[in-house]
Amino acid sequence: MGAFLKSDESAVEPNADLVIPQVQAVKVRRNSVTLIIRLIVPVLIVVGWTRLAGSDMLPENTMPTPVEVFRQWTLLWQNDSLLSQIGMSLRRSLLGLLIGASLGFVLGLFSGLTTLGEELIDAPLQMFRAIPFIALTPLFILWFGIGESPKIILISLATYYPMYANTSTGVRNVDKKIVECASVFGLSRKQTVRKVVIPLALPNIFTGLRLSMVISILALVAAEQINAQSGIGNLLLRSANYGQNFAVFACVIIYALAGLFADLLIRVVERYTLRWRAGVSVR
Repeated sequence: MGAFLKSDESAVEPNADLVIPQVQAVKVRRNSVTLIIRLIVPVLIVVGWTRLAGSDMLPENTMPTPVEVFRQWTLLWQNDSLLSQIGMSLRRSLLGLLIGASLGFVLGLFSGLTTLGEELIDAPLQMFRAIPFIALTPLFILWFGIGESPKIILISLATYYPMYANTSTGVRNVDKKIVECASVFGLSRKQTVRKVVIPLALPNIFTGLRLSMVISILALVAAEQINAQSGIGNLLLRSANYGQNFAVFACVIIYALAGLFADLLIRVVERYTLRWRAGVSVR
């Protein structure tokens, strides 16, 4: 018996050869270095764009240089109230995004949280997703006329699915053990969804919102072809009809910048909302 106890005690003695792991310090890059790296590709694009526009590879007066684009913006600002036109386009895009993303978020929660929700709505939404939203433009003109309604509805239909798919995936991927722990601590189902499930699904939700915001700009281009009396689409069509190629190019760049700023906005919100992820994510 004494020998057994002795051997048992020796089995639990700490091993002198064990090395205590050290927590690796997280390397934080300076903001100035990050800014320089992020500017490398845009600067190269602008340089390549300038050289291409000034070369003989393209027909004359088809691609303006960045300086000429800025001059076109100045002319549009003076002659066509560019700021108000941009504001009208942003209003359409944001309103359609609000409707489509809200619908996608609610349906994604319903599908992700319940088997019944997935069985009821997943197949129809997958079917509607396969229909190009641009192909619905003639039908919307017949059904809703040529006012603002078809434009908003078109953007809404284009933006709902990314939000739905990412929200549903994020909710389904929440660890079941965490949900069970919340139940043990006395949280109701509503509290568990609000305080546990949605926060843990936020990375996917923000991904869906980012995609929806970019797609809202793409859908805006198609929507503003529906007899738009104002907005960037109106300026683009009018410039194309009068053969003002440089003005058309300037309007296209405005669409591109709107998509870039939308993505940057979501990145900023995501950085401050998901600070907890810095301790658990790879990067």
